[in-house]
Amino acid sequence: MGSQVQIIKKSLFLPTKFFVTSGRAVSSTSALNAFDAALAAAGIAQCNIVTVSSILPAGAEQIDPIEIPPGTITFCVMARMDGESGETIGAGIGWGWGEGAGVRYGLVAEAHGYKDKEATRKELCLKLQEMARMRKLELRSFTTVEENMEVTKGKHGSVVVALVYLPQA
Repeated sequence: MGSQVQIIKKSLFLPTKFFVTSGRAVSSTSALNAFDAALAAAGIAQCNIVTVSSILPAGAEQIDPIEIPPGTITFCVMARMDGESGETIGAGIGWGWGEGAGVRYGLVAEAHGYKDKEATRKELCLKLQEMARMRKLELRSFTTVEENMEVTKGKHGSVVVALVYLPQA
């Protein structure tokens, strides 16, 4: 039984580092092209992105964004909002550290919609507080990153914020 547990642990993807990045862009062609350009502005357009839910391992360390080789399967929590001419759009990620009953780990929330920076931040704060409360954790600290814009006349727009997980070195 012990050797099976070791094999399972070695095959799991347990992030040890993460970074947060964001971008915004417009396109005359389509919302998809605006999204692709927003990913490029965030520095992750070359990745094969897999979105995941919202837990940071206890020991995960935040680092500055790094260049990821093209084609890498990249796990992240992503907030995305697309919009059309004249709309105000916003997306954001909030993360914080919760403690309780002898455990400590991170929580990540995302928000998006037709809203400005302050409304996006407020939603993130409320979501993180509820996530901690549901898990019976005390939220010790949290940070938010928001990306908002008013879409240029005659264009498609997109904003993205991503918390990108990195594997063990």
